[in-house]
Amino acid sequence: MLDTQPFGATGHTSSRVIFGAAAFGACKPETVERFLPLLEEFGVNHIDVAASYGDAEVRLAPLLARDRSKYFLATKTGDRSGDAARASLERSLERMGVDQVDLIQLHNLVEEDEWREAFSPGGAVEALFAARDEGLVRHVGITGHGLRIPVMHQRSLAEAPFESVLVPFNHSLLAIDSYRADVEALLGLCADRNVAVQTIKSVARRRWPQNHQGLRASWYQPLPEGPALDRAVGFVLHHPQLFLNTSSDLRLLRPTLRAATQAQSEPTASLDHEALAADREANAIKPLFDGSELERI
Repeated sequence: MLDTQPFGATGHTSSRVIFGAAAFGACKPETVERFLPLLEEFGVNHIDVAASYGDAEVRLAPLLARDRSKYFLATKTGDRSGDAARASLERSLERMGVDQVDLIQLHNLVEEDEWREAFSPGGAVEALFAARDEGLVRHVGITGHGLRIPVMHQRSLAEAPFESVLVPFNHSLLAIDSYRADVEALLGLCADRNVAVQTIKSVARRRWPQNHQGLRASWYQPLPEGPALDRAVGFVLHHPQLFLNTSSDLRLLRPTLRAATQAQSEPTASLDHEALAADREANAIKPLFDGSELERI
């Protein structure tokens, strides 16, 4: 079973691995039912979804109808105006068949124009905290992609009492000195304020090669099942402050959960920096972000 720890100041004790329900975005109901038992098998009690993840919210509705109390339920909105963000939240509640979500997150709040709109009077930030006060949500957080997001999260936290953040975090990204410094500054701020820190792209390998043939279950190419994936998962979970959100490639759900439980029993294995460097070379692992391109994903 997975270890658990407090999810910031929310009062919830979450599994260190959070199920990224983007994996259900294009799934048939029977596929969803086939993979759901893995959550109970490994003790995953936290689900992260978004309004923009295809049919994922709809696919979660049957699970939530029978087991709502078992899961901390988080969703996201990419809207920046207050009216649009409120409408997005209400659609998410309807699609999932619930009266309340535990966490609503402003999705990928990184671009300057979007940030200003979200924080302006009548913007999404105001609307989501109002929804919290009304009881439609319990907590409000922010997410983001790209190299600029740790700094933007610090800026957002200076303006509003968000209770969670989400950032890309893997050993290839942390090998970028400037990004590592920005992440460390964000982690320090979150520790001081008891803000939960979620991570994404833990098992990212690189952007898809142009000549790749076959299934693309996520927008980036993930690491295959094996020791390199195990070490990548362990690298994230070695940091006790962090939660790991699983990939949208369902084929990697069990390997990721298994790697997480292994990392719990062998915590120092993830600190083999020579092995991680060898993984980067052997698997041609490259950072997904360059500070501009794909930041809006």
